[in-house]
Amino acid sequence: MPPVTDTPFTEIWVYLSASPLLWLTATLICYLAADRLYRLGRCSPLLNPVAVAVTLLIGILTLTGTPYAIYFDGAQFVHFLLGPATVSLAIPLYRQRERLGALALPIGAALLAGVLTASVSAIGLAAWLGADIATQISLAPKSVTAPVAMGISEKLGGIPSLTAVLVVSTGIVGAVFGTGVLRALRIRDDAVKGVAMGVTSHGIGTARAFQVSPTMGAFSGLAMALSAFLTAALLPSVLDWLGLVGG
Repeated sequence: MPPVTDTPFTEIWVYLSASPLLWLTATLICYLAADRLYRLGRCSPLLNPVAVAVTLLIGILTLTGTPYAIYFDGAQFVHFLLGPATVSLAIPLYRQRERLGALALPIGAALLAGVLTASVSAIGLAAWLGADIATQISLAPKSVTAPVAMGISEKLGGIPSLTAVLVVSTGIVGAVFGTGVLRALRIRDDAVKGVAMGVTSHGIGTARAFQVSPTMGAFSGLAMALSAFLTAALLPSVLDWLGLVGG
């Protein structure tokens, strides 16, 4: 009988790191740990579970030297669930249908103002700081949910990977500070607060809105979806008017 030899840890790690199941498990564990920390911290916005989980995962990938492409092979199942999760936002919105009808006009005006302000202010600030045109275009859809924002960026000449980072950063900042800002402005109506969160902070802000109240979450989901549609429809014309595309 041949002698049993220990397998070096590095060989085991190479084998495990190539398994999609490892990174799916790591993603779930990081989020559960972040959610636990969030609850222990009495649901402080500064301990937003998404921000904490992303930080933990970045640390793990950096320490292990794992390329993002390998990580995404496992995490893509979570990515796939973004579609069904977004569609499911229609359920709480349906329950608010009567109020939605009464607020249709002000919500429409708020969405139009919010979409234009988010895009033009980002482009203007980037131009003022000396960013090139590709970076300015990448910034323009930063307040839109990631799949739509990356598609817009790619079609208009931006950098989709940069847009993705900016979208996640915007969502995290909005989720952490958005409710505090709305409270400081003495805005009490959950529907109004939801629209503000959805327009500015897309999916991550919507998740935070649902933690505050079902009404706020429902209107945030509506604003997130409609702002994505408006941005895709209006941004090419805005960029053309600003001289960044077309000609």
